[in-house]
Amino acid sequence: MKIGCPKEIKVHEYRVGLVPAGVRELVAAGHEVCVQTQAGAGIGITDEAYVAAGARILPDAKAVFDFGELVVKVKEPQLTECAMLREGQVLFTYLHLAADPRQTEGLINSGATAIAYETVTAADGSLPLLTPMSEVAGRMSIQVGATALQKAYGGFGVLLGGVPGVAPSKVVILGGGVSGTNAAQMAVGMGADVTIVDRSLKRLRELDAQFGNTISTAYSTVETIERLVVSADLVVGAVLVAGAAAPKLVTRGMVSRMEKGGVLVDISIDQGGCFETSRPTTHADPTYMVDGVIHYCVTNMPGAVPRTSTFALTNATLPYVKALASLGWRAALAADPGFARGLNVHAGKITHEAVAKDLGYPFEPFA
Repeated sequence: MKIGCPKEIKVHEYRVGLVPAGVRELVAAGHEVCVQTQAGAGIGITDEAYVAAGARILPDAKAVFDFGELVVKVKEPQLTECAMLREGQVLFTYLHLAADPRQTEGLINSGATAIAYETVTAADGSLPLLTPMSEVAGRMSIQVGATALQKAYGGFGVLLGGVPGVAPSKVVILGGGVSGTNAAQMAVGMGADVTIVDRSLKRLRELDAQFGNTISTAYSTVETIERLVVSADLVVGAVLVAGAAAPKLVTRGMVSRMEKGGVLVDISIDQGGCFETSRPTTHADPTYMVDGVIHYCVTNMPGAVPRTSTFALTNATLPYVKALASLGWRAALAADPGFARGLNVHAGKITHEAVAKDLGYPFEPFA
């Protein structure tokens, strides 16, 4: 199969869909791989490294899209990239369609087959291609939150872990999944006063067993969220409903009652965000204020640490890329029901039920 890997064009996005080790695996299996020139430059991977692994280097994105029967990316295609897709072509990348009607329309119009990393499911119900980036985003949320709490960035001017004689900051994490757990690990390590909120008692018990008395846990109700949020220094939104828009757990009224200089970090922003006051931001302009509360809502948080993120992501995606290339997408999805859940768009139809429901499209299950 012909596989294309373009350079990412989202603002301050330096990750890349394939690394040389992955190219070498694919070429050894008999496939052709082309990579756009400078696609890996942002993380220190040269064109020469790709050539040594067996890839061809092409001069621009159009050439890559024209070449590839399978296009492997990291972030959702921008509208100019959607216009390069064609009927019968397969796109494998993050999509997050529930929060992006314009991209959805572009994919529908292209006629391409779009498989989303974030809805591929493992046998145990986990999301193996979302997990590595959720780990990165969770850990980053505490780093960026701690920075935003500094006075120079508009925050309270408090140290997350406090010092002897001075209480630590209160960190509330909404969601005890992969992102929330990794956020908690970082916050605990920095000495913060951490509470994790989740609606699953089973998950709260697991978190209690994992962290012991270094955190508090709370069952998710409107009253509980309101009480914890209004008294928090840093709130991390780490809520996920696979493929669907994130629920709005924090209202504008709650935000208005927080102390000025508090911080909200919305990891869920790729799926629309879990704070009513959230709107997408970029690494170039990551924060804004609402009622004196700092909001960090960058839609590609792991892009801030692109080298770590790229290797973590491609470790997870490579087996799926190999399956698509070797079997073809139909056979690869038929052989793995969890992989089949990654199919979001095919031949102008929405094939993922949650995406169709959130965006008001008819759901067309693929048989």
